[in-house]
Amino acid sequence: MLLNNFIMNKSMILSFLCIITYITNFAQSKKSKDIQSIKSMCGCFKIDFNFAETFVFSEDEDYKKSKTYKSGGLEWGHLIVDENNKISIQHLLIVGSKQFPTIVKHWRQDWLYQNTGLYKYDKNDKWSFVNMNKKDVKGQWTQKVYQVDDSPRYEGTSSWVHIDGKSYWENTTPAPLPRREFSKRSDYNVTLRGNRHEVTNSGWVHDQDNKKIQKDEASQFVLAHEKGYSTYTRVPDEDCKAAVEWWEKNSNKWKMVRDKWNSIYGLNQDLTLKPTVDDKKLYSYLFSPEVVEKVDIESTIDMFLMD
Repeated sequence: MLLNNFIMNKSMILSFLCIITYITNFAQSKKSKDIQSIKSMCGCFKIDFNFAETFVFSEDEDYKKSKTYKSGGLEWGHLIVDENNKISIQHLLIVGSKQFPTIVKHWRQDWLYQNTGLYKYDKNDKWSFVNMNKKDVKGQWTQKVYQVDDSPRYEGTSSWVHIDGKSYWENTTPAPLPRREFSKRSDYNVTLRGNRHEVTNSGWVHDQDNKKIQKDEASQFVLAHEKGYSTYTRVPDEDCKAAVEWWEKNSNKWKMVRDKWNSIYGLNQDLTLKPTVDDKKLYSYLFSPEVVEKVDIESTIDMFLMD
């Protein structure tokens, strides 16, 4: 009897250990696939941006839809942080002729594994800091998207999905107006972004289903829907050589910019920014070749912080 109990208990322990090992290996394999998918957004890509306003809900007879927006070019995705639980990609846009290219520091995306803190956009250059439960973000990745001056834009958390030969990440989160809109539209102040990043055989796709929202303290109203479809088609890295060289020359400056912002984000509290100072946007100051020293960078960013 004792021998039978011993054998049974030993069998149960071995079965339990096998299950734990399987779960651990599965989680590690899943995370490895996640990381591979995120890093696949690095490199040189031919990009095509397409945005069209679709359904309109405004009751204003004089309402004017945004014109269909199409643009493109070359973009280099540079891996600037490669850690087990954090990946950061700086995007650099290449415009102009091949002989005389101009490099534009574009957006940045950070990916954090099982992150519990978010800066959620409210409206009118205000972000609310949100704490999340560890259980709610288990296995998830937070995508943090930043403006060209590394100020906040939008953040969201979801799981990468790998099924039927597809790898994608989906999330819906509020955001400021994109640059193609904020200089032309003043009738709404929040974009509810439905983001889908999907890896393809030729590169990756950023598929968007957005809502244009007018929001105040008491209510919000959806003016219109928007469809966005941006394709990133991989091309030889040599085509983005100019961007790589530009980043080598300018990366130290932008690390100081990120360090300053990280000290602000690390406060884990609500954040409000001034839209302009002396009628100039923050990126106008930081893009200046005269703002290169740490003290100048930090004081420039401080000018835009609301007390």
